[in-house]
Amino acid sequence: MPTPEAAPVPGLRAARLAVVDPATGEPFDEAPDQGPEELDEVVARARRAWHGWRSDPAARTTALRVAADAVETAGDVLARLLTREQGKPLTESYAEIARTGARLRYFADLAPRTHRIDDGRPVHSEVRWRPVGPVAAIVPWNFPIQLAAAKFAPALAAGNTVVLKPSPHTPLATRLLGSVLATVLPDDVLTVVTGREPLGARLAGHRGIRHVTFTGSVPTGRAVAEAAAASLARVTLELGGNDAAVLLDDVDRIADRLFWAAFRNCGQVCMAVKRVYAPARIHAEVVEALAQRAKTVAVGSGLDPDTRIGPVNNAPQLTRVEQVTRQALAAGARAAAGGRRLDGAGYFFAPTVLTDVPPDSPVVTEEQFGPVLPVLPYRNLDEAITAANGTGFGLGGSVWGTDLDRAEAVADRLECGTAWINHHAELSLAQPFAGVKDSGVGVAGGPWGLYGNLRPFVVHRPWEEET
Repeated sequence: MPTPEAAPVPGLRAARLAVVDPATGEPFDEAPDQGPEELDEVVARARRAWHGWRSDPAARTTALRVAADAVETAGDVLARLLTREQGKPLTESYAEIARTGARLRYFADLAPRTHRIDDGRPVHSEVRWRPVGPVAAIVPWNFPIQLAAAKFAPALAAGNTVVLKPSPHTPLATRLLGSVLATVLPDDVLTVVTGREPLGARLAGHRGIRHVTFTGSVPTGRAVAEAAAASLARVTLELGGNDAAVLLDDVDRIADRLFWAAFRNCGQVCMAVKRVYAPARIHAEVVEALAQRAKTVAVGSGLDPDTRIGPVNNAPQLTRVEQVTRQALAAGARAAAGGRRLDGAGYFFAPTVLTDVPPDSPVVTEEQFGPVLPVLPYRNLDEAITAANGTGFGLGGSVWGTDLDRAEAVADRLECGTAWINHHAELSLAQPFAGVKDSGVGVAGGPWGLYGNLRPFVVHRPWEEET
């Protein structure tokens, strides 16, 4: 079906952006390729809308609850369009839409708390909270709807307006989401802009933006921070990860959970397991168990109900996955499963499990962001922990074993923002999500995500004098 268009911005250019179906490798629709003049107008309108939106918290709560209903009502069309442009199985797209509705409800009911300061002085001092102003939300192509909501739900709940820019690889479902929300939110409270670069760079550096929240690569994140610095805008950056899973020697019956922690969404998850460290004595057994699942899992179009793993989202990322795999194989690694692009149309890469991988191979030290998993042996636990902490990333990590106290003690030694035991990449709406090292700046999720969109405002009032 044709993609519903958001309300046009005055002065809309004729330029269009082709959108490719990754299951076929062919364009199937298009979106506007918007320019700087349109962006200026959008930001100006967001600024004007902010004054009304921030003034009525009760109305915001009601509007966000209604917005959640609207998203769920449009869930079927949103999910199908998301799968068409992103490639993920339809069940995963439905889950993404459901989480978007749940996130809107969660933040609708979350409010900042006024804090009274008692420091012995003859004044009443209160810390209150005010919204920062228009927020720029720049979102990647792996979870375009869910990550958009992770940015705009807390920003809107805090009383800010939002200009949302999706990846040029996945603009359609986000535009449709914007159209759905436009029916229930006040004008210009949430606006979607689409286009090629330098649109994102212009948005990040726009003088009318007061907070830039971005998810993407480390180099682009640094560029976003530099652009935002020009106007001293706040930044929240989630810059990906290279999460390690450390298996202990008492690990048992984890192959299915570990496999999907690595290969969900075709491995295109910032906090997916991207490296496995297994004790040397069970290394071969772990490789075989993961390889067997990689060889037998159904790969295909996300619209096929039998598909469990879809295509890589775009041609540049497919090239990246091929490159790091070939480098590893050329350096002596062996593909226990996969190791190549699949024949035929579309951006399909066989689910790949690598063994005998040199530890300095880019598939180990960098973020491959695709269906490729290196499994490395270790001889003592300190060696494994050192290796797990030995990259520039620090988003998440996990420890797998039956002795939970021991596993937790190991998890406490991982240099990352979130550590899981016997599972991976599962997040509650109520918890903070943040990385260390090159994995990011700032915090998303839970009350921390709300306060990241607010600034403190302190009021001092003298005590009443007795008469």
